[in-house]
Amino acid sequence: METSLDKRPLASASAASVVRVPHTVYSILGAISFSHLMNDMIQSLILAIYPMLKSNFALSFAQIGLITLTYQITASLLQPLIGIYTDKHPKPYSLPVGMGFTLAGLLLMSVAPSFGVLLVAAALVGCGSSVFHPESSRVARMASGGRHGLAQSLFQVGGNAGTSLGPLLAALIVIPHGQRSIAWFSVAALVGIVVLAQVGRWYKQHPATKKARAGIAQSTLPRGKIALAMSVLVMLVFSKYFYLASINSYFTFYLIDKFHLPVQAAQIHLFVFLAAVAAGTVIGGPIGDRIGRKYVIWVSILGVAPFTLLLPYANLFWTGVLTVVIGIVLASAFSAILVYAQELIPGKVGMVAGLFFGFAFGLGGVGAAVLGQLADATSIAYVYKVCSFLPLLGILTVFLPNIEGHHAKA
Repeated sequence: METSLDKRPLASASAASVVRVPHTVYSILGAISFSHLMNDMIQSLILAIYPMLKSNFALSFAQIGLITLTYQITASLLQPLIGIYTDKHPKPYSLPVGMGFTLAGLLLMSVAPSFGVLLVAAALVGCGSSVFHPESSRVARMASGGRHGLAQSLFQVGGNAGTSLGPLLAALIVIPHGQRSIAWFSVAALVGIVVLAQVGRWYKQHPATKKARAGIAQSTLPRGKIALAMSVLVMLVFSKYFYLASINSYFTFYLIDKFHLPVQAAQIHLFVFLAAVAAGTVIGGPIGDRIGRKYVIWVSILGVAPFTLLLPYANLFWTGVLTVVIGIVLASAFSAILVYAQELIPGKVGMVAGLFFGFAFGLGGVGAAVLGQLADATSIAYVYKVCSFLPLLGILTVFLPNIEGHHAKA
């Protein structure tokens, strides 16, 4: 009897007490990473065509920031709520539904006749992200086999790779062919829907889905320490994503303004930066599994400060070098922060993922809007001088408790 249960851990009702599979399911991790690539490629494509939209609709930098704010706030407000709900009531097939919202936003943006319609399209894309990210993060943990940092890194590297492809595809396809060519990328969203439907089938069969309330561990830390640690993590995410907002939304404008690059050349530089972010994401999770996530957070946030402080004063060559270093080092933090927070509050995977993905998205939106206003009032170059100090907030890592020890991989 015991042998048959071992052979069929997902099909047997008596296996419901098993909270995760005993090995890393790379096929599922690959599927959600690929879907993350499709999802975030579409999102970064929208960011990368800002110069075209600015020209077509005669937008100010503040209006550009408002597009990002609309998308990011929609995602950030909904993600924690969805995470809290699905911790208790898992919804395996919500994943393809979320991608459907992204598809609708993409198609609407391709035909948008006005700034107001652009905002509606951005909101739809944000709704898609609000469903996709917390549920996909839960699937990554289910499929991790205990290697939580590795699983989150593999999941997130898909998103970062997709984010890096957006500017490249914008330069090669959308800029030459115009706004309507955005609709061509609906094929990517459709492929994502098909893949996520298969992931949803696996998710539905998983024991943790059938017994979402069972086997929830309790933290041994006092509530005050948990609150302090979560506050520190929030500040670290703030420093990371406010800085990233300056790159994602305005780096092409910075390069055009300071070095007089053409739009397509500036987008290639943005692609290189985002590719470095993808590489850094792969590195952070596995290293955190081995040496501890707190060390990764230290190095990633505070360690990037010397490079961000040098960036505003560098020539074009060193700007390229520094942005690669910044992308790799800074990106290694998020997997470590997310898994650290999930271990800080056991049994709340969806809530923590929704909170941190949502907070990151919201900060990106607020950062884009605030920095857009600052750029209109001063200059793009001044924005990068101000943002260069943000990683110094990494010193707050000293207040994080050591929670990993023997249960770091549990």
